[in-house]
Amino acid sequence: MIGAILLAAATVLPVAADGPYGTWGAPTTVAEVNTAAHDGCPIESPNGKQLYIASTRAGGYGKNDIWVADRSKKSQPFGPMQNLGSAINSADQEFCPTPLGGGWLLFVSDRTACGATPGMTPPVGDIYITRQRQDGTWDAPQNLGCVADGSGPNFSGGEFGPSLRTIGGVTYLYFSSTGTSGNHDIYRSILNGDGRFETPQAVTELNTAAVDQMPNVSADGSEIVFASSRGGNMDIWTATFDGSTGLWSTPVPVSAVNTAEPETRPSFSGDGTRLYFGRGVTADIYVSTRD
Repeated sequence: MIGAILLAAATVLPVAADGPYGTWGAPTTVAEVNTAAHDGCPIESPNGKQLYIASTRAGGYGKNDIWVADRSKKSQPFGPMQNLGSAINSADQEFCPTPLGGGWLLFVSDRTACGATPGMTPPVGDIYITRQRQDGTWDAPQNLGCVADGSGPNFSGGEFGPSLRTIGGVTYLYFSSTGTSGNHDIYRSILNGDGRFETPQAVTELNTAAVDQMPNVSADGSEIVFASSRGGNMDIWTATFDGSTGLWSTPVPVSAVNTAEPETRPSFSGDGTRLYFGRGVTADIYVSTRD
């Protein structure tokens, strides 16, 4: 069942607009979605008409829930945040939402599964997939499977920031995890023809001895952004993919958005012109744009 779900989800992955792009501009707060609570993990739907976040705001089902706001056009502000409901959110922590298009949604939850442990700080969760039906309700989330029994990509440690992309006919799942070493690194797993993810492999050219986490790959697979403490502070870093070598370039900081405050969970818009991220200990959502 999970294999059919994953193969179906991979068929609706978006394609980015053609580059080249300009440089990132000074970020601004997405004021209409921020609260005094902890708001983070921002990411647009592929068509740019929804913004998903994780938030500890009042009115949820647990410690950290997934919420979504809608807008009619990409030039318009987002409307009020709506909780995704008890089909997705639990009494534990749900975070790192990743909409795929076609109603499909990846997210992370620390409900008990492949070594996930509810209530830990920072959270230790697994990657799940679900789909929204035409009537607005959600299918029961399915765990992507565990590394330990060969059924999927979830280690016994904590996973963050899933990013699913089909490039050159191959579907990759990028994410970060404490894996088996306890150090937070970026991993990549390939989706097999039977709908099962292979054992994840560390993306060594992106990783350091510091914390490297929450990757997001552009729709065309040419760019990646992630959060890293390699510079002494949690900042946003980026790299580009070299198709001739199959390797990512040496990461560089996205200087236009980084400050002395921590920046976390960056994500590209579907057309590649907007970069969302969280900032600050109390956490608000920001966006930077480029031409």
